[in-house]
Amino acid sequence: MSYLLQEGTRGLVRTPGEVGVEQIIVNLVLWLKLAVETTGAVIIGLGVFTTIYRFARALVPPQFERYNEIRLSLARYLALALEFQLGADILSTAIAPSWEQIGKLGAVAVIRTALNYFLMREMRGERDVASAEGAVAKGGEGS
Repeated sequence: MSYLLQEGTRGLVRTPGEVGVEQIIVNLVLWLKLAVETTGAVIIGLGVFTTIYRFARALVPPQFERYNEIRLSLARYLALALEFQLGADILSTAIAPSWEQIGKLGAVAVIRTALNYFLMREMRGERDVASAEGAVAKGGEGS
């Protein structure tokens, strides 16, 4: 027995239980999205554990000069993870069923892009400060 399924603006006749190519592609994209999101979450987890370990090592004996380096290391992990999360959002828009969902995903993508931008800007600023301090230290050694 066949029945009519409405997909977009065209109708397709299918038998019950039959899976179309479009549904297979949507399922593959959903699995890929899940894998990309999971990768981002794993990167955040690795970053947190690495940062906790490095922070604990910097506590005994206290090495205050390493705190900024440790914080920037976590920022690098977060920036990379945000790139993966943004990739997952982009995959979601490929299969989003409504303009409302596309709008929500767009808002999340804008927020994640802004977070990533500010993280990268802060890391660049800290790198420039560290380079300037290194140049001053080298200049003082030659005197």
